[in-house]
Amino acid sequence: MTSVAETSPPPPPMSNLPEESSTPPPPPPMSNLPEESSTPPPPPPKPAVSPATQLQTQTASLLHVQTDTTLEMPQGLEIIHIGKPNEQIPPDLDVSGLPDADVVSRIHADIRNEAGIFYIEDVGSSNGTYINYNALSPGNRHRLRPGDRISLGKGDLVTFIFQLS
Repeated sequence: MTSVAETSPPPPPMSNLPEESSTPPPPPPMSNLPEESSTPPPPPPKPAVSPATQLQTQTASLLHVQTDTTLEMPQGLEIIHIGKPNEQIPPDLDVSGLPDADVVSRIHADIRNEAGIFYIEDVGSSNGTYINYNALSPGNRHRLRPGDRISLGKGDLVTFIFQLS
């Protein structure tokens, strides 16, 4: 019987094993992966981006005291001309339709936006520009802060409150 053991067929070649093991294992269930990997990451980036976006999109406006009308400052301009229609320097903020606009010069004042900081300057108006009831000398500029009162001309007839939102 020992001779039968010697003549038994050789074991199967090793090449059969790689074919059987080359089949990839089944993928893990997909329902666990999206819940675990996508839920935690999105909340942290959104709050971090929101405050920066709000600062960049800060808009300035002028509240006209006499009519309770808000005039939005044009976006993307470094210099905003305030006055009435004329051929030299057309106004970006036309106040000709407001009551008592006759005290406002055609080229009255400029508001400058320097990296989100706003300044007002009288550019040689006939009746002056007043900030918080104080005359602003032509050529001098005043840094505007929310709540500042801007009067174009004498008598506080065309008055605005500077606002940021």
